[in-house]
Amino acid sequence: KNYYGGNWASFSFSGLLSWIKENQQKTDTDECEDWKKLILENEEVIPISKKDKTIQHVEDFCFGDQDSAEDVEEAGALPKMPVFGAPGVEGVAQESEKECPPAESALPEAENQEPDKATGMEPASVTEGRDAEITSENESSPSRSSGEPTLELGKTEAAPSEISAQEPKKITYSQIVREGRRFNIDLVSKLLYSRGLLIDLLIKSNVSRYAEFKNATRILAFREGKVEQVPCSRADVFNSRQLTMVEKRMLMKFLTFCLDYEQHPDEYQDYENSTFAQFLRTQKLTPSLQHFILHSIAMVSETDCNTLEGLQATKKFLQCLGRYGNTPFLFPLYGQGEIPQCFCRMCAVFGGIYCLRHSVRCLVVDKESGRCKAIVDHFGQRISANYFIVEDSYLSESVCTKVCYRQISRAVLITDQSVLNTDSEQQVSILTVPPVDPGKPAVCVIELCSSTMTCMKDTYLVHLTCPSTETAREDLEPVVQKLFNLNPEKEAESEEQEKPRVLWAVYFNMRDSSGVEKSSYDGLPSNVYVCSGPDSALGNDCAVKQAETIFQEMFPTEEFCPPPPNPEDIIYDEDEIVPEESGFSNSPETKPESTTEESSSGDSAAVKKEDNEE
Repeated sequence: KNYYGGNWASFSFSGLLSWIKENQQKTDTDECEDWKKLILENEEVIPISKKDKTIQHVEDFCFGDQDSAEDVEEAGALPKMPVFGAPGVEGVAQESEKECPPAESALPEAENQEPDKATGMEPASVTEGRDAEITSENESSPSRSSGEPTLELGKTEAAPSEISAQEPKKITYSQIVREGRRFNIDLVSKLLYSRGLLIDLLIKSNVSRYAEFKNATRILAFREGKVEQVPCSRADVFNSRQLTMVEKRMLMKFLTFCLDYEQHPDEYQDYENSTFAQFLRTQKLTPSLQHFILHSIAMVSETDCNTLEGLQATKKFLQCLGRYGNTPFLFPLYGQGEIPQCFCRMCAVFGGIYCLRHSVRCLVVDKESGRCKAIVDHFGQRISANYFIVEDSYLSESVCTKVCYRQISRAVLITDQSVLNTDSEQQVSILTVPPVDPGKPAVCVIELCSSTMTCMKDTYLVHLTCPSTETAREDLEPVVQKLFNLNPEKEAESEEQEKPRVLWAVYFNMRDSSGVEKSSYDGLPSNVYVCSGPDSALGNDCAVKQAETIFQEMFPTEEFCPPPPNPEDIIYDEDEIVPEESGFSNSPETKPESTTEESSSGDSAAVKKEDNEE
């Protein structure tokens, strides 16, 4: 691929259109197989899949005048960190150093300035969006007494919209094309739980220095045909106008119980084999409170989730409240695709190499030992290694005959207004829409405003996700029709006119390979590890657990993602600087494999100690 991140990537609008075109083409490329001559008699090969088949049923729709955009050119790039999906990669390191210096040095200065003087280089919209940054305790200012990792909140909050009550501005398709680089459209839609595994890992590994975050500002519910805000923090509950005083007491009592439900087993033991929805009906909660808890707080299935799973999900939600804001969730500025890129940056600082547009033809297996010893790339070049980590989509069908995959249904919409208009138009909202029909899954809707740096001004980017039962369009279009106006040109009822107008939409199905056991793959050597693509869950725990599991299998005595030393404090041994025998070779003659200890010694470094003994 010519972009980082695989199915975790983010694209500009033109980049996404190219991705759509690529995935709508069914043709397999005919490729030269000269590399087979490089395989020795005592070796066998595991071919790599020539085409990524993880994306299916891609359908895109423009609800404006598409012809008017034929001659429109995309405006120049925004001054920001390089985005996944950008066609060029040259000069990335220089740009990121100039435009996005490490947050520790850049942010404190900007925070102490007036909002209009925060930076002389960036447009106001960039400054407005920089709401939050994760820092660890030792980076916090001395005035903070808490040992808790903290979130730096910017002082440049977006001003409430003066025209929110008026009609939204009419956005044309040609404007979307022209402002295409202001869009950062994620293939996978997720949020970060503020006490989730990924946040803890970002802080511990110091990868958080490469990213900025914004709070999800609202939890919404869809009930009786209307979208409404869910009170979830203590302050929200008592300030809510939609709940009666009795309901407020009921809700607070139940949420308090959920926080330490393990201490009160007698309250739920009789319902362990019941669904969480059935348990809620026994808890003296009104139907509206049951709906809020089930769909917007626990965010679990009405039919498939048992009582214990529901209580665990509710507790997780509540524990994440208040760490960085009034909701449990954070969203990375410039999109979810920034997260893998941040790990790429940290890895590159310590010598990791990433090769785009560099395809692999096969894995080379030693017949005698049964271990994988090398790969052969499209140049016919052999690259030797001790361990091989392969994303599921690279494995050929012959390896995956026993694997049963799930699918994720995805839709991405560009709309002209929010699903719930309030005084401030800069809202990041999450909404769970209950199943339309029995047997269908609930749909998770995440709506992003322009200050997340994922869409142009006066538009919203809406992601819809659910586990697939049919094609993405069949799964998600009924929900889109309930929430949005798809026929803006026709005379519509007043209720339809109040809905946000969809300007552009794409539907697609994505393979969910999470949860597949390694034993399901046929004939994989023991030193080849398979990682999955994205799963359908809202958080990122699955990916973090998987990465740690693979790492520990390879290096059981090593710490996973330890806090890195400062690059300037590393002293390399002289013999490490001298180029050693490379693992790259055009010849099939292989050199003896180094042991694990030998391969890891090349990465060893002495860290300067600043104490008196030195």
